[in-house]
Amino acid sequence: MESFISDGEFKLIKTYIKEKYGINLGEEKKSLIYSRLRSVLAEKGFQNFTEYYDYLISDTTGQAAIVFIDRMTTNHTFFMREVEHFYYFRDVVLPYIKKTVKNGDIRIWCAGCSSGEESYTLQMFMNDFFRGEGGKWDTELLATDISTTVLTKAMRGVYTSDQIKPLDELWKKNYFKKYDDGNVIVRDEIKKKITYRKFNLMENRFPFKKKFHVIFCRNVMIYFDNETRDALVNRFYEASEDGAYLFIGHSESLNNTGTRYQYVQPAVYRKI
Repeated sequence: MESFISDGEFKLIKTYIKEKYGINLGEEKKSLIYSRLRSVLAEKGFQNFTEYYDYLISDTTGQAAIVFIDRMTTNHTFFMREVEHFYYFRDVVLPYIKKTVKNGDIRIWCAGCSSGEESYTLQMFMNDFFRGEGGKWDTELLATDISTTVLTKAMRGVYTSDQIKPLDELWKKNYFKKYDDGNVIVRDEIKKKITYRKFNLMENRFPFKKKFHVIFCRNVMIYFDNETRDALVNRFYEASEDGAYLFIGHSESLNNTGTRYQYVQPAVYRKI
């Protein structure tokens, strides 16, 4: 295999990931593509990235795309990341939902859920908040990602003791149990209330029959250009109930003139 990626090959890969997944790669990412994909080329016996690209776009099994996006995405997250969001969810959003949702059907979406820390945290907050309500509330939430690898990890719900250190001691006791080699696993009480699905946010239309009360899409849109981000946020808006909340990452922001969401506080927006 040749030990470089040409400008033309970089453009092919860059265009592919932008059109299919919305991820915008700058010229400085050329070496990143090479380092993350070279082992795939070696494994398949490809001599260069042109051969790999031809394989990627012609594969009908979907396996090539799965490996590609797993290698190209960064899935760094941890429990209680950007903790202010979770407290706002507990102290403001959940009381609002309890007051206004009359049929007990709460719809929350973690878009770009990665390895599950965010979705499990939200579910634990909801479990505490609605405890003792006698099954009146349906608190199952949807968690999606484009990476099969991180979704598999999320569904397993296995974490190290160090990973759950930021969590409340009662949560560690009530919502986790010992697994093996010092690891812990999320208890079924929480697991069964989360539906994990593979989903590409670049779908032109979302397939959901009902609208959401809350969408968490944090630290995902940092990889998108302005046009892609604005289009996605518009789809979030259309998929949200009136009064719904959108949480994004603190390193992200929405285009004030390009969105109908109303700013609430840093990285929190609302459909009003």
